[in-house]
Amino acid sequence: MDQPTGRSFMQVLCEKYSPENFPYRRGPGMGVHVPATPQGSPMKDRLNLPSVLVLNSCGITCAGEETEIAAFCAHVSELDLSDNKLEDWQEVSKIVSNVPQLEFLNLSSNPLNLSVLERTSAGSFSGVRKLVLNNSKASWETVHTILQELPDLEELFLCLNDYETVSCPSICCHSLKLLHITDNNLQDWTEIRKLGAMFPSLDTLVLANNHLNAIEEPDDSLARLFPNLRSISLHKSGLQSWEDIDKLNSFPKLEEVRLLGIPLLQPYSTEERRKLVIARLPSVSKLNGSVVTDDEREDSERFFIRYYVAVPQEEVPFRYHELITKYGKLEPLAEVDLRPQSSAKVQVHFNDQVEEMSIRLDQTVAELKKQLKSLVQLPPSSMLLYHFDHEAPFGPEEMKYSSRALHSFGIRDGDKIYVESKTK
Repeated sequence: MDQPTGRSFMQVLCEKYSPENFPYRRGPGMGVHVPATPQGSPMKDRLNLPSVLVLNSCGITCAGEETEIAAFCAHVSELDLSDNKLEDWQEVSKIVSNVPQLEFLNLSSNPLNLSVLERTSAGSFSGVRKLVLNNSKASWETVHTILQELPDLEELFLCLNDYETVSCPSICCHSLKLLHITDNNLQDWTEIRKLGAMFPSLDTLVLANNHLNAIEEPDDSLARLFPNLRSISLHKSGLQSWEDIDKLNSFPKLEEVRLLGIPLLQPYSTEERRKLVIARLPSVSKLNGSVVTDDEREDSERFFIRYYVAVPQEEVPFRYHELITKYGKLEPLAEVDLRPQSSAKVQVHFNDQVEEMSIRLDQTVAELKKQLKSLVQLPPSSMLLYHFDHEAPFGPEEMKYSSRALHSFGIRDGDKIYVESKTK
C-alpha cells in the first residue's frame, strides 16, 4: 500500500513535544495541550513525552516511522487523536501497536468509515479499556470486530454516528461496563434491547438525545436484559407515558436516572416533575444528577398521594396504592393565603355615632381622614384618629403620622377607629 500523504503521527509528535514547546516533564499522567508548530526537525532523542498525549486537530493522516513510535511511546497510557484526518484503520493500527501500555484511545471525528477494519489490525487494540469513536461513523461491522479483539474493553463511546438500528454480533461482550450512544436516531425499543444482549454486564447506559418513543418490554424480560444496569440517561428522549417511567423499576440494580427534556414531563411544573418521578421510582437514589435524600423521598411520596387523591380510581396508578399502604390516605394540604389583607371592615366611632365601613389598608392616615371627612363633618386637619384592636393589651393607638400606611397598624376586620376633634 502506498504511504498516505499528509502529516504523520510521528511528525506531529516531534513538533509538539520538542524541547521548545514542551521543555519539562510535568509529572506522570499529565498531558499539556500545546498547539503544533510549523514543520521542523527537533532532536528526537530530546523529546520529553508525558504519558497522556493530546494530538487532536493536527491534520494527522498516517502513522509515520513505527520504530520511532515504539521508541518514544512505550510508556504512553492515553492518546487523543480526535479530529484528525485518519481514514485508514491500518495506519491507526500501526500507531496503536507500538504503544503497548495504551488504555485510552480517542478516535472521534476521523473519517474511519472510509476503510474496513480487519481483525488483524484490530488485534493491536487488545489492551485498550476505553475507546471513543464519536462522530467517526463507524459501522456496526467495525464495532463487532473491535469487540472481538478487545477482551478488556470497559467503556465505549459511539455518539453522533447516525445509527438508526443496532446490529448484534455473534458473541456478546462481557467486559463492557459503560456505553455512551447519545445523539443518534434510535427510536424503537427493539433496537435498544439489543444493547442488553450485546453487553450483559452493562452498568451505565447513556441514551441522551435519541428519539426513543417507548419502553416496550415485559417487566421480567427487562430484568433479564439489563441485570446489572445501575445508571441510565434518557435525556431528551421521546418518552410520553408514565408507564415507561414505571418500567424503569424492572431494572433490578438501577440507582441513577436522568430524565430531563422528555415530552411526558413538559406539562408539569419543575416541582411536580421531580416529586412525581421520585415517588414512582422507589429504588432510585439520584435523579438528574442530584441525590435523593430520605426527607425528599418522603416529601415526594406524600406529595404523590395528595396529587392523585381526587383522581377517579380507574385512573390512579398502582404506585398510589402502595404508598397509601405506607402512609395512609392523606388529605390535600390546606391552601393558606399569605398575602397581606388589602381591606378591612371597621367600626368608626365619633361622638355618639357608630358607623361600619370598609377601608383600604394600602392608603395612608391622611387619605383615611379625607375618606372620613363627609362622615364626621370635620376637616382632616382637625381630626385625631385612634386605632383600637380589641386583642391589644395597651388600649387605643393614636394614628399620628399622616404618611403612615394603614396596614402597618395591623388593622383587621372588627377593629375600631375613634375620631376626635382637636378643638374638643
